[in-house]
Amino acid sequence: QPPSKSDQHTRCVRLSGAKLNAMIKLFVGLGNPGSDYAHTRHNAGFWWIDALADQWRMGMRPERNYFGLMARAQIGGNTVWLLEPQTFMNASGKSVGTLARFFKIAPEEILVAHDELDITPGEAKLKLGGGHAGHNGLRDIHAQLGSSNYWRLRIGIGHPGDKSQVANWVLQKPSPDERAGINQSMDRALKAGDHLLGGQMDKAMALIHTSKPPRPKPPKPLSACATPPALTTHVSPKLDDKDKPNAA
Repeated sequence: QPPSKSDQHTRCVRLSGAKLNAMIKLFVGLGNPGSDYAHTRHNAGFWWIDALADQWRMGMRPERNYFGLMARAQIGGNTVWLLEPQTFMNASGKSVGTLARFFKIAPEEILVAHDELDITPGEAKLKLGGGHAGHNGLRDIHAQLGSSNYWRLRIGIGHPGDKSQVANWVLQKPSPDERAGINQSMDRALKAGDHLLGGQMDKAMALIHTSKPPRPKPPKPLSACATPPALTTHVSPKLDDKDKPNAA
């Protein structure tokens, strides 16, 4: 007997929930290897993975089998991998796909941190799936995983304003103010690390997407039944005859 529409809906919701709440096992940062690129905007993904490795006290080491720098550790009883592909940006999928296939890591258990032109410095966004928007690193990961259903940490680097300048823009260093903003957005993402490990994506998003402190709530109005504060009256002291002014 074929499943009812209700059963199909329940199954879809269950599968969707499993993806949205999947624990992240593989954290990937995108960039280009070498000192010439180390401080360029395109390496924002590397910057975040380096900071995450410091936070979790994981040492990144070259791994030829996975074409990148890798760290592996047990955190909260689960195995976690950090990866920085050393294949240059356009071939990032070779590194990510090789490691993911060997350790049987599903796409929805992967988070890829990368630079994002369409987000201003100081902002970052967490999302699941979607297109590559012309980002060559994501394009190759799509191809190697055979899926776009992995998580992305989109670190804002801003847009030069002219599409013809994008290639040069991403390979240049950000200004000091831009780098300060990028660092702030990455710090918020670092604070969300435990939520990402636990699959608590709603909590992770709340931390990552909040770039300004919340506005204070206005004071609650007094209810109609509230007792108004007591009025105080001022009684002038009584003047003695000698203190009274003389009549004109």
